[in-house]
Amino acid sequence: MNAHTSPYLNPHQTRTHEPTDWELQLADAIENAFAKGAHDLDALIAALNASRVRPRNGGQWTAETFTSLMSELGASS
Repeated sequence: MNAHTSPYLNPHQTRTHEPTDWELQLADAIENAFAKGAHDLDALIAALNASRVRPRNGGQWTAETFTSLMSELGASS
């Protein structure tokens, strides 16, 4: 049986580059937060601040820094 190679089945079809180490660490921290029950933005921000992953400019995560980054990463994919 031949594997279907439709581009609609490729979850990385819009990616223009491989994720950086920092992006992979952030993705892991987000997945861990969801796995531990974070289901809203405030809980996610608290979980990220409890993790070892900091925003690119350092400091603490806020709803604004997180949503801005997600918008940026989504636009650059």
